Amino acid sequence: MARKTIADQFVDILAQAGVRRIYGVVGDSLNPITDAVRRAPGIDWIQVRHEETAAFAAGAEAQLTGDLAACAGSCGPGNLHLINGLYDAHRSMAPVVALAAQIPSSEIGTAYFQETHPDRLFAECSHYSELISHPSQMPRVLQTAIQHAVGRSGVSVVSLPGDVAAREAPQKAAELALVTRRPTIRPADEEIDALAAMVDDARRVTLFCGSGTAGAHDEVMAFAERIKAPVGHALRGKEWIQYDNPYDVGMTGLLGYGAAYDAMHEADLLILLGTDFPYHAFLPEDVRIVQVDVRPEHLGRRSKLDLAVWGDARETLRALIPRVEEKTDRRFLDRMLKKHSDALNGVVEAYTRDVEKHVPIHPEYVASVLDEEAADDAVFTVDTGMCNVWAARYLTPNGRRRVIGSFSHGSMANALPQALGAQFAHRGRQVVSLSGDGGFSMLMGDFLSLVQHDLPVKVVLFDNSSLGMVDLEMMVAGLRPYGTTYPHTDYAAIARAAGAYGVRVEDPKRVRDALRDVLRHDGPALVDVVTDPNALSLPPRITGEQLAGFALSAGKLVLDGGVGRMVQMARSNLRNIPRP
Repeated sequence: MARKTIADQFVDILAQAGVRRIYGVVGDSLNPITDAVRRAPGIDWIQVRHEETAAFAAGAEAQLTGDLAACAGSCGPGNLHLINGLYDAHRSMAPVVALAAQIPSSEIGTAYFQETHPDRLFAECSHYSELISHPSQMPRVLQTAIQHAVGRSGVSVVSLPGDVAAREAPQKAAELALVTRRPTIRPADEEIDALAAMVDDARRVTLFCGSGTAGAHDEVMAFAERIKAPVGHALRGKEWIQYDNPYDVGMTGLLGYGAAYDAMHEADLLILLGTDFPYHAFLPEDVRIVQVDVRPEHLGRRSKLDLAVWGDARETLRALIPRVEEKTDRRFLDRMLKKHSDALNGVVEAYTRDVEKHVPIHPEYVASVLDEEAADDAVFTVDTGMCNVWAARYLTPNGRRRVIGSFSHGSMANALPQALGAQFAHRGRQVVSLSGDGGFSMLMGDFLSLVQHDLPVKVVLFDNSSLGMVDLEMMVAGLRPYGTTYPHTDYAAIARAAGAYGVRVEDPKRVRDALRDVLRHDGPALVDVVTDPNALSLPPRITGEQLAGFALSAGKLVLDGGVGRMVQMARSNLRNIPRP
């Protein structure tokens, strides 16, 4: 019988923990691992073009399935490329184990070729990051890494020199009992009673929900009905809360819409449910606030709390609902629902009506048509920037669809690699990448990976030849946009050259047919939609400081001969200016 190596043991343990594939790029320090994968049943090596893609793909798979996922990078530059995707996975609470291969163990500390110290480098984007320097550390270090990743919902990194991976494994390896699911956390009765008293004392209660309400939709609806509360959501809470929700008042923040901002600020009690919403400028300062979160380190770090509750949103609500008195006054709820309806009719729908003749194409129109044409159980991956806005405002959740993006880390170029991981996790499910041309071109090499693995991912490319969100950020700050434009590129031609289906759309009348063709295509496909670079995302509440900055920037553009662009921008966005 052939001897079993540390690499064999490493791969076997990952398979026992439920890992079905390892995303990565091969390299000499990884050779023992990739060879072990080649020989191991039930686990595959997924070759990608860039290790950043590997980490994003693993993170997306973990978010979709709830199971442990894995990625790997060779020594030095190889595993360094993982870091951005691992930051995203960690901040998204996705259970991922990353293998950072290391230089020969005898050379560590000598400034050897490609030497880095991944056990130190990845410490900030992981719950656990350790080096295996001797075979006797296996399997305990890997087991500990898995327990951290699954138990704390985040990233673990194991650094493993190639020479150690090739050594013979200890003959009497420990039998492993691996954690595969997190337990639920219920608050103490004292906390539940304190929260119930605050709810009973309040006349106007608003709920603001994040990703921590996953699986708690029924409980949130029952609670909102009992206390007649409007329900807003953060972007990561949208897919869990917005559907089948008669209390919905939209989203607040830079990407926000509807009446969520008003509902939060006009309440006398705001309950933050499973959200670590980072933009404190959009949170009220003169309202009593309760936060419920499964991670105690999240409690109170964004706003001053009147009560901190450590627990799962679902378990907390199940204990709380029977203890609160039912409210009968709907005036606050109905007023917020009316504001929300007016906002949707006046702003969010502005770009989806009478747009058949508008060239360049309104990106909002593309998103709204995609929402109508996509499958009821589609998985959408969304690039950071303006694509976040279109997804937040126009994609309709229904309890079956999923929306994944770099919503906490905010990285460019996330959508394509996340779509790759999502499609591997669900081969028969429709996966759609909402990509901006800036993000897509950054990791465009992995479009070739879609073709190589015959993954039927559909890329909807919002091609405005600019970094639109950065344009807006500069103008709000009073700066003239600079360094944000790209030359016009026919990405559909690139897709066809790569062996995929590609179509370019410049006429808004062709948008629906083009999307239908791409979505129905049996294989990887890309639709390159040339969209209006002057389309802006305006939040539901604009401050005087923001208006002053925008006016200053506009003045600079006009004085520098840019009046044409300002006229174009005004024509593109006049209907989208929030009105009192």
